Amino acid sequence: MSVSVSTHGLRLKRGSHAWRATVELLSSMRFAIALLTVICIASIIGTVLKQHEPVGNYVNQFGPFWAQVFRAALLDSVYSAWWFLLILLFLVISTSLCVARNTPRILADFKVYKEDIRAQSLKAFGQRAETVLTESPDMAANRIGQLLSGGGWKVKLQRRDLAGKEGGWMVAARAGGAHKLGYIAAHSAIVLVCIGGLLDGDLIVKAQTWFAGKSVYTGGGMIADVPAQHRLSPDNPTFRGNILVPEGGQAGVAILNQSTGVLLQELPFSIELKKFIVDYYSTGMPKLFASEVVLHDRKTGEAKDARIEVNHPASWKGIEIYQSSFDDGGSTVTLKSVPMAAAAKPFEIEGTIGSSAQLTNGSDKLTLEYTALRLINVENFADGTSGSGADVRKVDLVHDMQSRLGAANKVDKPKTLRNIGPSISYKLRDASGQAREFQNYMAPVDAGDGMPVFLLGVREKPEEPFRYLRVPADDKGTMDGFLQMRTALADATLREKAIDRYIARVSDAKRPELAEQLRVSAARALGLFAGVERVKPDSPKTGGWQAIADFMEVNVPQGERERAGTVLVRILNDVLFEVLNLSREKAGLADLPPDQKSQAFLTQSVLAISDAAFYPAPMALMLTDFKQVQASVFQVARAPGKNIVYLGCLLLIIGIFAMLYVRERRLWVWLTPDGVRAGDTAATMAFSVNRKTMDSDREFEHLKARLLAIEDKKETVS
Repeated sequence: MSVSVSTHGLRLKRGSHAWRATVELLSSMRFAIALLTVICIASIIGTVLKQHEPVGNYVNQFGPFWAQVFRAALLDSVYSAWWFLLILLFLVISTSLCVARNTPRILADFKVYKEDIRAQSLKAFGQRAETVLTESPDMAANRIGQLLSGGGWKVKLQRRDLAGKEGGWMVAARAGGAHKLGYIAAHSAIVLVCIGGLLDGDLIVKAQTWFAGKSVYTGGGMIADVPAQHRLSPDNPTFRGNILVPEGGQAGVAILNQSTGVLLQELPFSIELKKFIVDYYSTGMPKLFASEVVLHDRKTGEAKDARIEVNHPASWKGIEIYQSSFDDGGSTVTLKSVPMAAAAKPFEIEGTIGSSAQLTNGSDKLTLEYTALRLINVENFADGTSGSGADVRKVDLVHDMQSRLGAANKVDKPKTLRNIGPSISYKLRDASGQAREFQNYMAPVDAGDGMPVFLLGVREKPEEPFRYLRVPADDKGTMDGFLQMRTALADATLREKAIDRYIARVSDAKRPELAEQLRVSAARALGLFAGVERVKPDSPKTGGWQAIADFMEVNVPQGERERAGTVLVRILNDVLFEVLNLSREKAGLADLPPDQKSQAFLTQSVLAISDAAFYPAPMALMLTDFKQVQASVFQVARAPGKNIVYLGCLLLIIGIFAMLYVRERRLWVWLTPDGVRAGDTAATMAFSVNRKTMDSDREFEHLKARLLAIEDKKETVS
């Protein structure tokens, strides 16, 4: 970072060898460049690797070994790591020493005109000119000096005595000295920005954990129960944290995330959220977040109304309050279970978002964690497609649930965004602590194919997208039709009755032997699909299309599977249609006519029954009622280094512009009596610029014409 070309640092003449070597290293360009390189690499890592994520996310994404490496090196919190702050501190020291070493030389250089340059040396310059002026050297020197001064040049005249001749004059001038000031401004800017970053970073907070008896809190529970050693004073000079405030509630303690836990920051005021406002576009995408708050001073009781929006923070007591995001403030929900396993029983349960409850599944115990209530869900339904990343109508009989359940939208089509209503998200955690996350939509979704479906989402890991089971909605917009059909399919008597109806409808009374063969095939296919028969005596009961696929693979030669599969699927669909109508009769409803709409409902119901066998939970919890309580998430910050950073940025802009666009120029004109004609003056002019450009060439031509009256005469210009 040195202003000079040399990469060496400040060389002291006193002190021990170790001290002189340390100072030289710290103030050298090579050391500062090395620090900048490390900071750039660390910043790249901090940009690519998500910061302050839970440890489990790193384990899932990179594996336990690399997750441990990231944790040990603090790469999951680069910008608050002690080594990153230490590098910034050394960069401040190094750059400050560079500025201290070079500033006196630069300032002294402003007073140097180099008027003592030898006249003979002017002939070595690349841009020079010679001519004869029809005036005395004294007059020429004064005239040229006044012209240069009027043009913004700093000028110094030096009279020299010549042996046996009338004395000569050296006119020395300089302009563009701000070019070197740009070096000072740019290097000082780096110092100021780093100091501002240290002040507004975690350095002071960490210093309190190192020297002031504060410690990071790693437990859980209520904020009010956290001991004092984990709390920072309201007079803390710098901090940046988050605070969640529910509608109608108050909060006055911010949370400062640390690499190993959290610290609590007491605020000099509390924030009361009167109303949270969110506006949406027609597609359901949010376009405005705003919070109407009242700020209550803890000492005086003074209250101040404020409105906080994104990019429009409020400020009080030296603390900026930003609208960061929004969250659930403790909404209450009512859930109804939809059995996905034969042993599961329907039930209702009420809970609060953020809380948990205990459920039992036979001898197994499950923990239900209410994670989120979303009233607005925007999905992509492009080109009127089914809205599925894996269309369930194109089921592959040899794939499991993962190949048939897809995302709620198709991302490979042009986007058509639509709000599909409220959803509930929850986790079911088993006794070993393993959890799956579920997301179920409250209302059926019409994906554009005319068949509304309920979307029941599930994912194994947080970084995975949700995969959806699609349950068709009946003519009343409920799941009852699907559940009734699935119950009827599990009833042996109704299965037998459905087969009888099917045989009576399609068989020829004159060929009873064919009717009996058809009965056997239909009973076998329906039993396999219902999961009451095994493909082989030693194989497990699977059910659904998977069982049909396994049966064909075992019992049908490969060359005949396509034809046999077509026949078997047609028979099974016809029998299942009878099962559907029997389930409606049992519920006191009329039979469905054999039209396209009924066939679409049947097809989706059959696919949903087949896929439900792979649903990884004994029940799906559907949202039936809710009372939403919203909350705002604010970022609160006291940033004394902000103005220092602003000043540094201003100096950096000035310095860069000065170095790039201000050219340092020097001019010398040597004037001596002409030896040919008395009273005339021989003039030699030389021009020097730190960066030669077309503008400098034009300026040289302009100076020749103005000072020496030379109009580009080739015979007089070297």
